[in-house]
Amino acid sequence: QVQLVESGGGLVQAGGSLRLSCAASGRTLNDYAMGWFRQAPGKEREFVAAMARGGGRTDYADSVKGRFTISRDIAFRTLYLQMNSLTPEDTAVYYCAADQSGSRAYATVKGEHYDYWGQGTQVTVSS
Repeated sequence: QVQLVESGGGLVQAGGSLRLSCAASGRTLNDYAMGWFRQAPGKEREFVAAMARGGGRTDYADSVKGRFTISRDIAFRTLYLQMNSLTPEDTAVYYCAADQSGSRAYATVKGEHYDYWGQGTQVTVSS
């Protein structure tokens, strides 16, 4: 079992950047496929970015391609989401998640396939 704790959220102006972190305890992230999701007020949770087990493949939502980058540290203890060129539409609570059955060949993009979730970190982008 793995425990996930997100950090790095905050208030930023449009056009700015933030880097979110997701610290894992219990087991290393190498044992899981990993993902970032977000949920804005009044909206359903949506996929943002994901990384296949082992880190060899990544996938992104069309809305963040070219602006966001998912990565992890070499020790497989922390997952990151680098977010650049932020817009007010990126305002949401961001969650990291771990899929214990994830593939090494492709990233898991559906939230229902994830087994473990962090508590979330708020990102607010002002115009």
